[in-house]
Amino acid sequence: MPSTPMQTQALTAAGLNLIAQALSIYDSDLRLAVCNAPFQQMFRLPDALVTPGATFEDTIRYLAQSGEYGPVDDVDAFVGERVEQARAFRAHYMERTRANGRTISVEGSPLPQGGWVTVYTDITRTKQHEALLRARSDALSEQLVAHAEELSATNRELAAMNAALEEAKRELTEMEARTRLVTEMMPAHIAHVEAGGHYTYSNRRLSGVIPGRPSNILGMHIRHALGPSAHDRIAPHLARAYSGHSSVFEFTDDDSARRIRVAFTPDTRGGVYILSMDVTEEMQARVALQQTRKRDLAAQMTSGLAHDFSNLLTIILGLQSKLAQLGPLPEGAAALIDGTLAAARRGGALLGSIAGMTGRRTLRPRATDLGILLADLETLAAPTLPPGVTLTVANGADADVPLLLDPGLVQDSLLNLILNARDACGARGAITVRAHAVGGTWIAFDVTDTGPGFSTTALKRALDPFFTTKGAEGSGLGLPTVYDMTKLAGGDLRLSNGATGGAHVSLRLPYRPAVIAPTGLVLLVEDRTDLREMYRGMLTGLGHSVIEATSADEATALIADLPDITLILSDVMLEGDATGLDLARRVALGDVPVVLMTSLPPTHEMTRAAQALAPVLQKPFGADDLAALLSPLAVRAAQ
Repeated sequence: MPSTPMQTQALTAAGLNLIAQALSIYDSDLRLAVCNAPFQQMFRLPDALVTPGATFEDTIRYLAQSGEYGPVDDVDAFVGERVEQARAFRAHYMERTRANGRTISVEGSPLPQGGWVTVYTDITRTKQHEALLRARSDALSEQLVAHAEELSATNRELAAMNAALEEAKRELTEMEARTRLVTEMMPAHIAHVEAGGHYTYSNRRLSGVIPGRPSNILGMHIRHALGPSAHDRIAPHLARAYSGHSSVFEFTDDDSARRIRVAFTPDTRGGVYILSMDVTEEMQARVALQQTRKRDLAAQMTSGLAHDFSNLLTIILGLQSKLAQLGPLPEGAAALIDGTLAAARRGGALLGSIAGMTGRRTLRPRATDLGILLADLETLAAPTLPPGVTLTVANGADADVPLLLDPGLVQDSLLNLILNARDACGARGAITVRAHAVGGTWIAFDVTDTGPGFSTTALKRALDPFFTTKGAEGSGLGLPTVYDMTKLAGGDLRLSNGATGGAHVSLRLPYRPAVIAPTGLVLLVEDRTDLREMYRGMLTGLGHSVIEATSADEATALIADLPDITLILSDVMLEGDATGLDLARRVALGDVPVVLMTSLPPTHEMTRAAQALAPVLQKPFGADDLAALLSPLAVRAAQ
């Protein structure tokens, strides 16, 4: 059974500790990477200075202050000179007599990836033999011969140990290089912090997981590397890990709005191993799936009730109409009949709202010009406002980047929010709609008004179906409907009151730039011949050249041979073992955009996985759907 990396590391450390010579390895940042037990014992170093990550400067300062180099008048200058020599490190060999009278040899050699390895050997006895030889060179006694033989044996042992040490150094260097290469290729941040919270290892991927953070964090405190806000989120879990308890949790970074999953695993020395991943897209897909399941459950529960209730309303309307057609009615009866009819019709409208909330709706995202969408929204909403209420619509997002949105969903939701704000303002007031990007993760639409704002109860219950503050005028389904559609798209809806009064509603949807596919060569991956012919016709009609494949493996080979491919359009289910999801993952690091298509239902796990990887076309679709997804110009012309 092969050894694990941890076992290999432990075996290597044990082997280095058996070597009689002292050994230390410092990296290119002048921080300790590896040392053995004789290194600490020879120089009587404290544990902090033999822990990986300890600085060369601190070690030299400690040795100078403890008298290792004898009297030193200016410690700071002495340390500074040694640090500068280390930065310009060259291979060397020297012998030095220590303050305690012992003599050591110091042999240093640079490493290929930066840093150096140094071997310290106590040669006091060898020096004594040399002095004896010089003092009694005129008459070799039996004692001198014995010493000479002993010295020769010692030299042979030293040569053998040096050879073993060189081989261990080579293997250690290769092992460290392979380990770092593997960890730095992973789409996650792998790190270790010691008991004081300082990083002793990092695979330099922190900035890739949490944008805006530094990559080179060795020796840095975790609070400084993450920032106060993110550190406060993880602090309770980190404290539990320090006490010996593993944990896995998620938090949202305030600065980048990314969703981060973190795993803390205690080590055996008081520190903690850290694994962190960006799961923003997974979270968005998970939210959308949960909302779809809620809709399905609500539909099952209400469909039967709605059917029976609809029949009862039909009977009530019919009976009241017949009653109104009878002969002379008692005084006041006509008003009662009209009231009953109005209530029945209101019940019918309520049934329609319930059907709209629970009925299946398929998202149709397409390349959307945000500026045009907001201009159309202002055109639609302005006529519904009284003269004393003003509407301001602003686009704070990048106007040149078309986004993948369902424009109907966005406009319906924003119109609903604007009408709610209108009702809150009354005869006079101001409504503002502002779109802006949040950390490259969300596109947010903030709707604010100058009305009285949400009450405490409304802030807690406004998203509950049938809750309303409008009395008989409201159905209580406006905000819940917006919330439902937003969750269906993987977004979120947040309610609050402004600092100076008025309500604030923030509708957030995943920020997904549209696929920009210039006219060129498209790789079409579909295992059904009839569908390939149809999709090829759609693509050529849009001005593209087409090359075809039936499996992910065949498509991968074509991508390697044809660098001119500008777009990949692939089905999720393909011929062979690999799927369209595997193909999308293989080209994820390249510059070629991918669009996936599927006939699986939106709730299927493979559909959700596809949505986290690339834009998805739900089958069946037409040429207009494909054009709207690929070409922002087509969207602009259609609008």
